[in-house]
Amino acid sequence: MKILVVGSGGREHALAWKLLQSSRVNQVFCLPGNGGTAALKNCENLTLDADDFDAIATFTKQKNIALVVIGPELPLAAGLTDTLHEQGIAVFGPTQAGAQIESSKSWAKALMESAGIPTAKAATFTDAASATAYVKEQGAPIVVKADGLAAGKGVTVALTLEAALDAINEVFAGKFGPESQILIEEYLTGQEVSVLALTDGQTIRPLLPAQDHKPIGEGDTGPNTGGMGAYAPVPWVTESLLQQIKSDVLEPTLEALKSRQIDYRGVLYAGLIITPDGQPKVIEFNCRFGDPETQAVLPLLETPLADLLNACAEQKLAQMPKIEWKIGFAACVVMASGGYPGPYQKHYPITGLDEAEATGAVVFHAGTQLQEQTLITSGGRVLAVTAVGKTFEDALQKSYKALSPIQFQESYYRRDIGQRAQPNGT
Repeated sequence: MKILVVGSGGREHALAWKLLQSSRVNQVFCLPGNGGTAALKNCENLTLDADDFDAIATFTKQKNIALVVIGPELPLAAGLTDTLHEQGIAVFGPTQAGAQIESSKSWAKALMESAGIPTAKAATFTDAASATAYVKEQGAPIVVKADGLAAGKGVTVALTLEAALDAINEVFAGKFGPESQILIEEYLTGQEVSVLALTDGQTIRPLLPAQDHKPIGEGDTGPNTGGMGAYAPVPWVTESLLQQIKSDVLEPTLEALKSRQIDYRGVLYAGLIITPDGQPKVIEFNCRFGDPETQAVLPLLETPLADLLNACAEQKLAQMPKIEWKIGFAACVVMASGGYPGPYQKHYPITGLDEAEATGAVVFHAGTQLQEQTLITSGGRVLAVTAVGKTFEDALQKSYKALSPIQFQESYYRRDIGQRAQPNGT
């Protein structure tokens, strides 16, 4: 079968890489892909306009593509799935209505509250003055969220009142786009965990739990990013806790979507915090695979990915056997451009990838492109270096060892990925 993967990041490289390991898959197209997908055997990058949904549908039918896998949230929120469905094309990725669970934090919060899903108390505001008054009344620490999509950077965990007020002003000044709403949430303490679950709209199955590292700075300091590293599985997430997350969060959310006549086929990604008393609460939902969690989870997957995603698209997930996993751990460290998540320079040559992969690690490309056979940087997060080991410490050590020969000007990575691997991690 032929599969089209939409997107250009590390997540999409990981998806294409894993799909090509499925015996049923003979070709993957990536739209637009990156320097890493360009080098994959039986993978072809496309120069189609990613915003031209009708052209994507036409290409898909002309090439007899069996399944379209949509990686990023933007095309999902813009309705790419809907356009493809109208043309009878199988898609892994929710419709525009389902994508609201990520594209509108206020919509998602209302869904959670209506379904009794454990989450932080919150209030929504449409102007800076009322949001400011509320924050002054509540005090800090407090969480300020831009309502719409912000590439993982629209959340400010404000430890001071000044930081919260600055965040409010930035949102309404248009830092993350023309925002008309803002969400103010209570600050929750505990350990964060990401649970990505596959669903066909009727059945839902969680993948291995992962832990992301969103702040740019070591010790979880500085502004949020799209993610600076991840590992899976999370040692302190027991099978009983994962079952509780499934029964208290994932299944009620799917039922709430169904009650709104939303046919949700894709990933339901729950960003959770496990409170000190051991209870999971939802920080946010995403409507797609996480990045870089995907780069840590997929290397451990034994069940063919194509079979799972196809079963979701065809609403046959209940017929699939139990998802099988490799024994061990995977650790992923992101190399970013200097200055990210703020302004950064592009077009620096990248060297050392052959040496890195000679260690046995996998280097997933995110912000890269091939320019006259030279690999150069083209984004904020440039590479994600993933290694698998029998123990968590082994995987982490291998990932950092593989990362050491890779060089590009002004590169940056966190040296403390995995610091919160224990339940009492900070």
